[in-house]
Amino acid sequence: MLAGKTILITGGTGTFGKRCTLELLQKHQAAKVIILSRDELKQSEMASDPAFKSDRLRFFIGDVRDKERLARAMTDVDVVIHAAALKQVPAAEYNPHEFIKTNINGAMNVVDAAITTGVRRVVALSTDKAVNPINLYGATKLCSDKVFISANNYSGKKGTRFSVARYGNVIGSRGSVIPLFLKQRETGTLTLTKPEMTRFVITLSHGVNFALSAVGSMIGGEIFIPKIPSCSLQSLAKAIAPKAKIEIIGLRPGEKLHEALVPVDEASQTVELADRFIIHPSQPYWDYKGKSKHRGKRCPEGFSYSSDTNPDQLDIPAIKALVKRYQSNTLD
Repeated sequence: MLAGKTILITGGTGTFGKRCTLELLQKHQAAKVIILSRDELKQSEMASDPAFKSDRLRFFIGDVRDKERLARAMTDVDVVIHAAALKQVPAAEYNPHEFIKTNINGAMNVVDAAITTGVRRVVALSTDKAVNPINLYGATKLCSDKVFISANNYSGKKGTRFSVARYGNVIGSRGSVIPLFLKQRETGTLTLTKPEMTRFVITLSHGVNFALSAVGSMIGGEIFIPKIPSCSLQSLAKAIAPKAKIEIIGLRPGEKLHEALVPVDEASQTVELADRFIIHPSQPYWDYKGKSKHRGKRCPEGFSYSSDTNPDQLDIPAIKALVKRYQSNTLD
């Protein structure tokens, strides 16, 4: 359904946005892709990259904090993929007001602008840190998720529909632990918070294509969660630098030992499909037909999808293969 459509990506100069742009232009035959971001340098660098040379690509300088600019950018847009966010956990603790302005107020602005301009579908990216959050970043993303799901109550005859795609850590993205461990390997010492810590992992390509598939299958009001593998930090360290010295530094403020993508409290609204979980909205005051369309296996009471109990755990050979593909730029 993306062929021939005009798609706007907020935060489009980021890791996700750049890969998503290539997918839309090369594989989905989008009529136009609009990048909205606040960094003119990143836009200039992206525009000068031969990979992005296309007369179907447009750049808008703007900020999700600016509702009027968002409305201008969304004029005649069919689909919005909301990837803009402030994401660094320590920075959020020190600058809470700024994270609230971008991640929560920005989400409300995206909703208002999309409804005002008649955008048909909006998918917002979320994170495992939004589940039972213990840090401010996770709390702002939880609020953002709630804003987007509840936005379906307000679109009325405009027909704008909103859903969320939630997944874990993208391999090799900015702030990812794999580049850090590869750099530390040169010193002979790796720093681990806790060896038993586990995290979900997903490739950039998988994350992008999952979000795009959510655009195609959404009714409006769902939280889409991919089935993805997990691994422990100890296994990751052994795969990257088996002979390195390990320095345990302990959990940092706002950091969990394990992450979840489906919490126990939402199991009753969750169905399992072959490649994903879907959390149905708990209070759909609009005419929600998702439960009849997304026919999956209902998750049992007490179910949770957590990185430590995930049956798909990567062993050291599998992690080595992922790291090798990352280093050779063949990770898809």
